[in-house]
Amino acid sequence: MWSQLEGKQVLECGCGAGRFTEILLAQRASVTSIDLSEAVDANQENFPQSETHRIAQADIFRLPFARQQFDLVLCLGVIQHTPNPEETIACLYDQVKPGGALIIDHYTHNFSEYTKSAPLFRRYLRRLSPEKGIKATEWLVNIFWPLHKMTRHFYPAQMLLSRISPILCYYRLYPDLDDELLREWALLDTHDSLTDWYRHFRTRGQVRRTLENLGLQEIWCHYGGNGVEARGKRPLLLH
Repeated sequence: MWSQLEGKQVLECGCGAGRFTEILLAQRASVTSIDLSEAVDANQENFPQSETHRIAQADIFRLPFARQQFDLVLCLGVIQHTPNPEETIACLYDQVKPGGALIIDHYTHNFSEYTKSAPLFRRYLRRLSPEKGIKATEWLVNIFWPLHKMTRHFYPAQMLLSRISPILCYYRLYPDLDDELLREWALLDTHDSLTDWYRHFRTRGQVRRTLENLGLQEIWCHYGGNGVEARGKRPLLLH
């Protein structure tokens, strides 16, 4: 997918500080990055606006763009945190031009959701103000991060720690990344996971049916990553 983006118009929804923005721009796509939160400020700092990059603070349910304008609409790590995932997917698809593609992911049901401490912390942190929430997250990362770093090469200890620690750590997934970047990701993703008000779960079948009902073609829908990963295309207009 990434190798075919040169010159394409891409809408990146839930851009955050720019984890995927960097990849999209590196592939010479024309990227429109949006986020509902003030993360757009961090995105602007990391990847300033240019002829190939524009940034907007916007709501997926009220996007300030004409319909069907983008070759690719990308939304990762977001839909499960919106009030109505199916409505969110429909709003995203509304931005895909004929022949264009939609790529999404969504949390799915998993055993670890009910065996880890994170849901208990989330009940408290999500009720805090944004300022207190980030401070609480930083406090948790300061406590547990050194333990994750210490056990990064010992899988049994990692598994045990993951049940106790509420922070998200990527040492095992991305062992080649430096500590500073991994810690930054841990802080950002832990804060998102512990302060989100909505946290929906969908099966692969439910996600596929949503895409089928919207009329997407060439649907690919599988378990992986954060849960369900899916993509599909808007049919070309018939003349």
